[in-house]
Amino acid sequence: MNLVLAQRRAVAIVRQFSRNAMRAFSQTPWPRAETGQQRESTTHFGFKTVPKDMKEELVRNVFSNVASKYDIMNDAMSLGIHRLWKDHFIRKMAPTPGARLLDVAGGTGDIAQRFLQYQDEVNGDSTGSVHMADINPEMLREGEHRFAGSKWMQEGRIGFTVGNAEKLDFIEDESFDVYTIAFGIRNCTNPDSVVHEAFRVLKPGGRFMCLEFSRVDNPLLASIYDLHSFHVIPKLGELIAGDRESYEYLVESIRRFPPQNEFAQMIRDAGFTTIGKGYENLTFGTVAIHSGYKF
Repeated sequence: MNLVLAQRRAVAIVRQFSRNAMRAFSQTPWPRAETGQQRESTTHFGFKTVPKDMKEELVRNVFSNVASKYDIMNDAMSLGIHRLWKDHFIRKMAPTPGARLLDVAGGTGDIAQRFLQYQDEVNGDSTGSVHMADINPEMLREGEHRFAGSKWMQEGRIGFTVGNAEKLDFIEDESFDVYTIAFGIRNCTNPDSVVHEAFRVLKPGGRFMCLEFSRVDNPLLASIYDLHSFHVIPKLGELIAGDRESYEYLVESIRRFPPQNEFAQMIRDAGFTTIGKGYENLTFGTVAIHSGYKF
C-alpha cells in the first residue's frame, strides 16, 4: 500500500470511528500505581505490569510482528507528519563534516538516511558515517534493505549491529560524535541505563539526541490526541498491518514514558549538559526532541 492510499484509509477510519470512540474513550483503562516492592522487580509493558526480565522479549516480539509494515504504518498513523519531525531533528543536529553517528534503535534506517543525505547535500562531505544498532533483527534487516546497493554502503559509511541499547558492549568508550535514538527509548526496560551508555560511547563534546513521543499539555488537544491514539491507531494496525495488539502496546507505551521535564532531568543525571530546558516540543508536545552534550 502506498502513502497516498494509507493516508486516505487513515482519514476514512478517523471519520468512521470518531463518534463511537469518544464514548468508548471514557472507558479506556489506565495503569494502577505500583508499590515500591513491585517497582524493584517489575516494569511496565504498555499498561501491563510484567517481570523486568520478560519485557525485552515482549518488546522484541512486538517489533518482529510490525517490522515489514513499520514505515507505512508511520505514514498512516501520523498522515506523514513523522517525516517532518525527522527532517527537523536532523536540521537541529546540524552534523559537522566527518561526524560519526551511532543510531540506536535505528530500525528501518530513516534517521541514518537523513543524516547521510545531510552530510552529502549540505556539508558536501563524503566521510561522515553511521552505525545502526537495534535489538530486533527483523527491524534491522529492514534498514539493511533500505541501504542495499546504495553509495553509502559501497563507500563503507553505514554499518549494522544487533544489540541492546542498555549494554552497547560492542562499542568502545568515547568513539562517536553523535548518538541518536528515535521513537525507541520508551520501549527499553531501563531508560536511565540507555542514557548512561550513550554518555559512555560519546566523545568529549559529543551530543545525545532523542526524538520521542511525549505529553500534550493543552487539555482539549490532549483529549483529541488520546482519541486518535487509543481508538484510531489500533484500528489502523489491524487493517494495514494485521496486528491490533502490537499497536495497542505502542500507544500505551507512550503514556508510560516520563514527561518532558522528567526525561530531561534523567539526561542531566547521566552527566550530560542541557541547554535551557533541554528539549523542544513539536506539534503541541506530541513529540519532543531532547538534547544533551558531553562536556
